[in-house]
Amino acid sequence: MAKVMEGIEAGVSAMMKSQMEKLDTPTIEAFLEFITAGGGEIHTCKLAVDMFGLKKEDLSKHVVDIITIGQFYKLSAGQGTQIIFT
Repeated sequence: MAKVMEGIEAGVSAMMKSQMEKLDTPTIEAFLEFITAGGGEIHTCKLAVDMFGLKKEDLSKHVVDIITIGQFYKLSAGQGTQIIFT
């Protein structure tokens, strides 16, 4: 099953990159650079990471931490917080 998922992931990634190029959209890496350059932080969902069997080293260098929903609620509380889901 893992090999099938790797194949699907590679195919979907290639399709997304192709569509982004056609639309002249910045890459995901560029978006992450924009966010962090502006002082934003990138966190990823622990459940998603666990479901896909990933580790922090599998993620972008921009990911600050892998967090639970409870941690997300604490981080997102307060004025001036902006949340972007991608």
